[in-house]
Amino acid sequence: MSPLKVEFFHDVVCGWCFVLAPRLKQLQDELNLDIQHRSFILQTSREAMVERFGSMPKAKETILSHWLSCSRAEDVKRINIEAMRQQDFEYPTGLLAGLACQTAKALGGNEGHERMFDRLQEAHLVQARNIGDRATVLAVAAEAGFDPQAFATAFDQQAPQMLDEELALGRRLGISSVPSLVIDGRYLIPGALSLEQLRQTFIQVRANQNQAQGAAQ
Repeated sequence: MSPLKVEFFHDVVCGWCFVLAPRLKQLQDELNLDIQHRSFILQTSREAMVERFGSMPKAKETILSHWLSCSRAEDVKRINIEAMRQQDFEYPTGLLAGLACQTAKALGGNEGHERMFDRLQEAHLVQARNIGDRATVLAVAAEAGFDPQAFATAFDQQAPQMLDEELALGRRLGISSVPSLVIDGRYLIPGALSLEQLRQTFIQVRANQNQAQGAAQ
């Protein structure tokens, strides 16, 4: 049985992506999934945050209310809402984190992207660190095992174009929210499905594949 391709479109600052990621990992070996990590950032600038939420304080207030829903949905409780509430920095966009994920992809392929995404999400949602700060993002990369000089160079020289291309890919595939999955290049599944919902979705796609192959023979 060949691996089932699953493109996981996510934004590091997205709490629901944090909820979904471990569920996908849990099913990866069980269902032979080829999970490809993709960056899709909803707000790439402070101006976009203000346009979306009205002001930066309102952005933080609204997003932390979303975190509460995410925390309730977590299978293992890790999100630290109060720690982020107490920080005095503005709630960050996902831009620098998205660039860091693309840098990790340039240096370490899909595995590198996954590792960086996971570490940045932990830094953001658990440790309440400011991933809207370049120095913080580069520090997290070093903690994740990337060479600091190589990472800084790729961050500046390769990541911007890679991120633009990945955002364009998401738009072509109809992505408008995160998390979103594109399964087998055809099936767009938005939202943080439960473990069992995910399992049944993947099983159904497999069944559809097998049916199509049988009809073609």
